[in-house]
Amino acid sequence: MIVAIDGPAGTGKSTIAKLISKKLHIAFLNSGSFYRGITMALLDSKIDLDNKKAVIDFSKKVKMDYVNERLILNGIDVDDHLHDARIDLNAAKVSSIPEIRDIINKKLRCITKHLSLVCEGRDMTTVVFPNAEYKFYLDASLEAQAIRRYKQNVSDLTLEQIKKEIQERDKIDKNKAVGALKIAKDANYIDTSDLTIEQVCEIITSKIHN
Repeated sequence: MIVAIDGPAGTGKSTIAKLISKKLHIAFLNSGSFYRGITMALLDSKIDLDNKKAVIDFSKKVKMDYVNERLILNGIDVDDHLHDARIDLNAAKVSSIPEIRDIINKKLRCITKHLSLVCEGRDMTTVVFPNAEYKFYLDASLEAQAIRRYKQNVSDLTLEQIKKEIQERDKIDKNKAVGALKIAKDANYIDTSDLTIEQVCEIITSKIHN
C-alpha cells in the first residue's frame, strides 16, 4: 500500500506524513531529502549548477541510501543539514532538471519496491507513484507556509525572506517541464491553513480507513 502526499513547502507534508506512517505502522519516505542531498553534494563539490551536463554527470555517481528514515549521502548521514539556507536556495533549481528527476525517481521506486509506505513530495501522486492507492494534496496560504517554515528554526532567514523564497520555489515547482507541482485528478485536496496537524491527520486516516 502506498499513501502519496503532494503539496508546496510549509503545508505540513513531512510532519503529517511521518505521523500517518506511525498510525498505519508503515514506512515513511521524504522524496525531498533526495533532491536536497543531491544539491548538497553538488555544492560541496563546487559543481557549477548552470552547467547542466556537469550536474547530471556528477549526480549519476552520487550514492544515496535511506536508512531509518534518514538520508545517507556517500556513506555519511547528512539528514540534519538538508534544510541549510544554501540548500534551500538551490534545491528547486537542481530538481527542475528532468534528468535529475529521472535519477531520483528510479532510486525512489527501487527503495519502495517491496514496501508499504507513506511518501511525500511534489510529484508523488502524479509521476513517481501515479497508481498509489491513496493520494492527497496539501495546500496552505503563503502566510501560513512562511510562518510554519520560520518556526522550524532551520534557517537564518527572516520571515519575509522565507516568504519570498517560498514564492520563488513554488513558481519554479509549478512550471517544471517534468514533475511539476500540480493536483492529481484523483487526489484528495486539503487546505491546511487553519487546521492543526492532528486535524489533517484525522482527515487523512479517516479517508484511508473508509
